[in-house]
Amino acid sequence: MTTRQHLHIALFPFMSKGHTIPLLDLTKVIHNHRPKATFTIFTTPANEPFISASLSTLSPNTVTIISLPFSFTNNDIPMGVESTDRLPSMSFFHSFALTTETIQPHFETALENIRKQGNPISFLISDGFLYWTQPSAALFNIRRLVCFGMNMYAYALSRSVLVNELFSGVESKDEEIQIPEFPLIKVRIDDFDSSFHEKFDTQEPKFDFNFKFLNSVMMSCGVIMNSFSELEQPFVEYMNSISNEPKSWCVGPFCLADKPTTLESPEMPEWMKWLDKKWDEGKHVMYIAFGSQAEISNEQLKEILTGLEKSEACFLWALRIKPSQEEIMEGFEERIKERGLVVRGWVEQRDILEHKSVQGFLSHCGWNSAIESICAGVPILAWPMMADQHLNAKMVAEEIEVGVRVETIDGSPRGFVKWDGLSKMVRELMEGDMGKNVRKKVKELSEVARKSVEEGGSSWCNMELLLNELDMEQIKKECPSTV
Repeated sequence: MTTRQHLHIALFPFMSKGHTIPLLDLTKVIHNHRPKATFTIFTTPANEPFISASLSTLSPNTVTIISLPFSFTNNDIPMGVESTDRLPSMSFFHSFALTTETIQPHFETALENIRKQGNPISFLISDGFLYWTQPSAALFNIRRLVCFGMNMYAYALSRSVLVNELFSGVESKDEEIQIPEFPLIKVRIDDFDSSFHEKFDTQEPKFDFNFKFLNSVMMSCGVIMNSFSELEQPFVEYMNSISNEPKSWCVGPFCLADKPTTLESPEMPEWMKWLDKKWDEGKHVMYIAFGSQAEISNEQLKEILTGLEKSEACFLWALRIKPSQEEIMEGFEERIKERGLVVRGWVEQRDILEHKSVQGFLSHCGWNSAIESICAGVPILAWPMMADQHLNAKMVAEEIEVGVRVETIDGSPRGFVKWDGLSKMVRELMEGDMGKNVRKKVKELSEVARKSVEEGGSSWCNMELLLNELDMEQIKKECPSTV
């Protein structure tokens, strides 16, 4: 009688910390459900140290990390750049994403070597941006699931706009368009990336990438979402009612698989000591982070500095700007040193949001940041910058009401933010009635999120259903005569 092997799961995160962290958290979620499963993580040499450190709590016998060569010739991208976090500008994103295709032959060689070792991969979970992993997985008869960096709300609305061609003939950015499947929701052109409404050359990297990305999603055997059903039930039901779409599985929030770091002085980071001090002083703090890929103009940066200074709020700012913009920062940190702290470099965002002194989050509304804030029970001041962040901000402020939006000078989602509008909304979130209302709502949703990942919760059950379904397919492959 043949002894069945335990699940062997391969994961391939996209080369960006904002995309890598959720997939590593997902690894821990699956490990909690299947402690005997083994994992192979694919990455590139420059990204391996971060992944290795992030998974250090798992046994070396549980996780294998395979670094694949990433060498390319692209005049737009400096040599040695292996992450979007190090791109000189996000205008090079699509070129970079397409360039990752050079990893494909090395990936397939690694899959062949694993097959020869007699420990076949049960299934692959890869970032949606790594579209080329779909044909590679199919070549080795490996089922591939896509891990999405967006929520079901954005996924469903994006599909409706594309399929129904809702922006066809729309000329004004102020015109509101009703979503047919969700009549109470109205959207504007500025709620979506330009690729949803602008005509562009089919030879452009953006068109090439979007086509390959969407096509690979449709060919996958499922989509894994960093969300929980109670948060967006109508959108989950809608997407899973469409026969030709791969099934979506809400098995998050992934971040709840890991407990916040508990460090004692002197190993505690300075920013955590600073938060402790503010708590001892009875002060509430706003955390500020615009993600690793946001690009802020000089003019906008000046308004942010003035707005924060005039708001009189305590804040911790995880800052990422161009070296040329440091001149604009001159004198700012000295002026606000009694109530503000600016941190350059990497911070543990989850630990900051979980700190009892943090009572607000000025965020770009990347979905992973938004879901972490919800889990921590921290209301959001939404300032979207790019991609699906505008839809996330719309969801946060209008659909689930756990935040408010920054005030732009023209009222549009992508408008310029003056210092007085920013200062006003910072005070409103931290001290005003709107802030109290959204703070109450986010605390309630935080509890729902935590219960969803507990045994018997919606995400826990969804993960069990997904793993059981995949395991049954594996049995059929290994032992067809027994099924």
